[in-house]
Formats: sequence, C-alpha cells, structure tokens
Amino acid sequence: MDFIMGNRMPGRKRFLSITGTIVELLPAGVGGRRTDGCILFAGVEDTEGNTVNFMVTPATYVVDFETLSVGMQCTFWYAADAPAPLIYPPQYSAVVAARERNGRMVSVGYFDLSMVNEDRTLQLNLDGSVDMRTTNNQYFQGSPSNHNLVVIYESSTRSIPAQTTPREVIVLCDTGGR
Repeated sequence: MDFIMGNRMPGRKRFLSITGTIVELLPAGVGGRRTDGCILFAGVEDTEGNTVNFMVTPATYVVDFETLSVGMQCTFWYAADAPAPLIYPPQYSAVVAARERNGRMVSVGYFDLSMVNEDRTLQLNLDGSVDMRTTNNQYFQGSPSNHNLVVIYESSTRSIPAQTTPREVIVLCDTGGR
C-alpha cells in the first residue's frame, strides 16, 4: 500500500525540465482568442532534435529577469502533475526558465525542513549572505524550508547529497509550498 504525503507520492518530483535551443518565440493566443501580448509561445529543440513547446506566461519566473530570444540555450521547468494537451509536439506551461550559462547552476524543486531537495541530491547551507526573494523580486521574510524553490549557485561539494551555499534563492510562493 502506498502512503501519500500531502497529495503527492513520496519520491515523485514536482518539476521536470527540458534543456534546448529556443527556435521559435511568438505571441500566443489562448483558447482560440487573439493574443494580447502577455503570453509567449516558445518552441525549444533539444540536442537530439526533439521539439517541445512552452507557454511563457506572466507567472513564469525567468532567472535574472533575462529577455528570452531565438537561438538562446535555455532550460525550462514545468509542473510534473500539471495537465497538458495530448498533442505533438508536447506543450507545457513553463514555471521557470533559465538561460544556460557557464559556471551557473539552477535547481528547481521542493526543499524539506532540512533544506534537502526531493531527489536527495542537493542540500542548501543558508547563511546570512544568501539573497532570498519572491518571484516578484521582493525580499522573502519567512523560512524557505518546505517550499518550492529556484536555487542559483556556482559550486557544490561532491558529497551525497551535494551541499552548496547558493548565490540566490527564489521562493515560488504561489506554486504550493507543501
């Protein structure tokens, strides 16, 4: 018998990601309505030539508030349990997008009370130097444990789980921090 923690199965990741090159970036309409310019349609091609489409909405957190463009190498994260239309190529609503940069690593996921992520591969060491904010760039005033986080860091130990003192932590307050 499986036990469910909250409404989630233990060990199941909340976010999945795809890395590739943006090959198309267009204003998108929703439900047959004409676009109002607030939603972008991003076509992403991975290294094997597979295409995945992402809807980039005003709720999508873009790391470092970079402007996305065609030709940019990016990783897009989406909610693993979010509904998605059964079409090809697949289409997801992007929760987080990050341009690929040398020396910068980004992790998106749920971190528990011990500040360890869901797949037990990364543990955060938070000292007073870590910049903690919300997606609208306000200082986060609470504890980041038991939240979905965007963690931006440059290096980590080789231990299991790897440990890091991140450069920045973004708390995804509106995506259910349970």
